Amino acid sequence: MPLIVQKYGGSSVADAERIRHVARRIIRAKEEGNQVVVVVSAMGKTTDELIGLAGQVSERPDKRELDMLLSTGEVVSCTLLTMGLRSMGQEAISLTGAQAGIQTDSVYSRARITGISTKRITRELDQDKIVVVAGFQGISEEYDITTLGRGGSDTTAVALAIGLSADRCEIFSDVEGVYSADPRLVPEARKLDEIVYEEMLDMAALGSKVVHPRAVELGWEYNMPILIASSFNDNQGTLIHGGVSMEVRNKISGIAHDSNIAKVTVIGVPDKPGIASSVFEALAAANISVDTIVQNASIDRITDVTFTVGRNDLDSAMEVVKSVAESIGARKCVSDNTVGKVSIIGSGIQSAPGYASHMFRALSDQNINIELISTSEIRITCIIEGAKVSEAVRTLHKAFELKATEV
Repeated sequence: MPLIVQKYGGSSVADAERIRHVARRIIRAKEEGNQVVVVVSAMGKTTDELIGLAGQVSERPDKRELDMLLSTGEVVSCTLLTMGLRSMGQEAISLTGAQAGIQTDSVYSRARITGISTKRITRELDQDKIVVVAGFQGISEEYDITTLGRGGSDTTAVALAIGLSADRCEIFSDVEGVYSADPRLVPEARKLDEIVYEEMLDMAALGSKVVHPRAVELGWEYNMPILIASSFNDNQGTLIHGGVSMEVRNKISGIAHDSNIAKVTVIGVPDKPGIASSVFEALAAANISVDTIVQNASIDRITDVTFTVGRNDLDSAMEVVKSVAESIGARKCVSDNTVGKVSIIGSGIQSAPGYASHMFRALSDQNINIELISTSEIRITCIIEGAKVSEAVRTLHKAFELKATEV
């Protein structure tokens, strides 16, 4: 019997009626002859509300206790969904991340899955039950509840699909798939029928919120097909897969953006071996992810190093970098939280001439200044003024002719 893993986002289970609607979709999948495992996010804005409540109680909530608190949101939605399924005559059982066998490291608020024991889920499936798992969470070796970071329920779903050798993983939310740009900024954005893992990973990492980057990374590593679709209709979604896209299209798949970043510059850094590693090893030890690193040309063996971090990590990053800067003899550290980034993404960008110049000219024509540039084989990223990110997305989408009517 085929096994599928379905994941439903917070908007899909935002209230009782939507939960019952999702329950009917799940039962339909079961009646089509599938074993079904379901992963759910917290209802609506529950996670934001819990974070706000924690902030009212403590200025700096303890990370362990915050993970305990936030994990309850997914437990509420998975138990309610299970009640809905059972009320419709379907055998079902709810499991927390720990009960589902999801093992993680001990990095609170951004834990990574280290293993999955599928015995409990398999036992329940063998009893012809639908298994509903609380996403976004797991348990560490010390038996502490951990969370996987915002969007982590996607990662839970893909990891379970891999661990259970599922036939496919389906991620449902309030969007119909992956678009060539955020349709809220670009109404004429084109929905992609398919996209390869590499392109999707860059789009997710660079700001596309449709799927969690770690989920794509896992899918790519284990070749698990991932369908992104809407829970509100039965329209065809976007399939994320390996291999080569069969679409005949522009080499640019899409435009990604992120306004939630900040820039850090370490000024007057001695240009000698080991200095860069001192800075970035310290940031890694503090579990701070870094992107778009640029080092200026050395003058008299003195240089500046600039990089970006998530805006929520800025204070922690500055604490780390100021301490390291003092130890290595750098002059000072400065930051800027008014920047954003915009990227063009597509296989073959580096091997085809003209994409970088076309991007830079399009931004220049709109008087959008580029502060930093980062490239890879499939993307070009520009750090720009945060207030101009939306304009930059629309400009580049038009410049590379990505609108739906041209497919």
